[in-house]
Amino acid sequence: MPNILVVDDDVAFCNMLKGFLERQKFSVLHSFGLEDALQKLENTPFTVLLTDLRLPNGSGIDLLEIVKSKQPNCHVVVMTGYAEVGSAVDAMKKGAADYIAKPFAPDALLNIINKLIANNNTATNKQKSVVPKIKIENAKSTTRVVGISEAAEKLNEHIKLVAPTNMSVFINGASGTGKEVTARAIHENSRRCNGNFIAVDCGAIPKELAASEFFGHVKGSFTGAVEDKIGCFEASSGGTLFLDEVGNLSYENQIQLLRALQERKIKKVGSTKEISVDIRLVTATNEDLEQAVAQGKFREDLYHRLNEFTINVPALKERRTDLPLFLDYFLNKANVELDKNIIGFSADTLQKLTQYAWPGNLRELQNLVKRMVLLCQENEITVNLLPPYIKEAGLKETQTSGAIDESLILNKEELEKKRILKALEQTKYNKTKAAKLLQVTRKTLYNKIAQYKLEV
Repeated sequence: MPNILVVDDDVAFCNMLKGFLERQKFSVLHSFGLEDALQKLENTPFTVLLTDLRLPNGSGIDLLEIVKSKQPNCHVVVMTGYAEVGSAVDAMKKGAADYIAKPFAPDALLNIINKLIANNNTATNKQKSVVPKIKIENAKSTTRVVGISEAAEKLNEHIKLVAPTNMSVFINGASGTGKEVTARAIHENSRRCNGNFIAVDCGAIPKELAASEFFGHVKGSFTGAVEDKIGCFEASSGGTLFLDEVGNLSYENQIQLLRALQERKIKKVGSTKEISVDIRLVTATNEDLEQAVAQGKFREDLYHRLNEFTINVPALKERRTDLPLFLDYFLNKANVELDKNIIGFSADTLQKLTQYAWPGNLRELQNLVKRMVLLCQENEITVNLLPPYIKEAGLKETQTSGAIDESLILNKEELEKKRILKALEQTKYNKTKAAKLLQVTRKTLYNKIAQYKLEV
């Protein structure tokens, strides 16, 4: 089990990140300052160290230099605010393995950790170890994107159709619609499902570092290259490489990517040796790449290479009947992350949520649910926890369209009842096992049974 050290003076953030990584089956220690981190480095070998740039009595750069001397095989990932990305790039030149800008999604950090562990395994010629995988849903085996709407069914049909092939897939959709979730579903339904799934945000990579990120580099190839690095192409060989926001790549980086896809061979920065790679490429953007091609901003030959099959991910407003499912999913997820037992949403809260347009799509919905769960002091989320813009949007909708459609609220209740009854049937009405299957606490399950007056 890989050991990870988290170093950050934000106690709440540090504890939350530690809890998340432990749920991914990592062994995690945390320190709130430089001195305590140095003590832990003396006593425990670490695979990955996550550090903030700003620390009491020192900095993340100071810690990086000490780690490189005391534990040279430990990968250091710098966590930084967007305003300090330049400093993070400097840290990479001094030997940091990667950086991630705050605030970040936990899944994005987990991608980086998975890739670093995959690098370790490849570099030491060991058998591939079990790397924690990010799940689409909390189910044991996920094969579908969440949803029962016509748009969701069409999306799942396209995933099922293209996943078993080796075709490059281009995913198009607005920001926050779940393009990476769709990419993971393709991977998990493919013949490559036992290989690595590596996700890269092309918009977060400085063009000067893109070649190193994609193809890796050899020690000494440039200032700060203090050790060999395996790029995401090599790390995902045998699996799936997902390039998000591919439209943000510079023209030079587009040429490098096209050459690698055509030849299925790469060269690390500073090396003349060619390495064969076997990847399945999935890309995504929220931009109009056809327009970018017409304007000469994106190479037409690369566009056609990426676009062997296109999947359009619908906006949340186009799949409103799925809203109750997502609310339930994000509620359960927030309960686990925040150690809460909120059982659901009040009727008037659901009405307001179903009337809102959700311009930020699933990302906006997830963030809002998590915030309301954190603030909630009762056993259900009430309308007073909604931000004013959602309350006002609901009022305008009511004034404009008259009666409120209650079908979504009823739909959620019926779906939840069916899920509970099915779980109880599968576990022969053992409530402890049923709660585990539903991934809720026993208390939450008992509350739900009482709420719906289920005779079990």
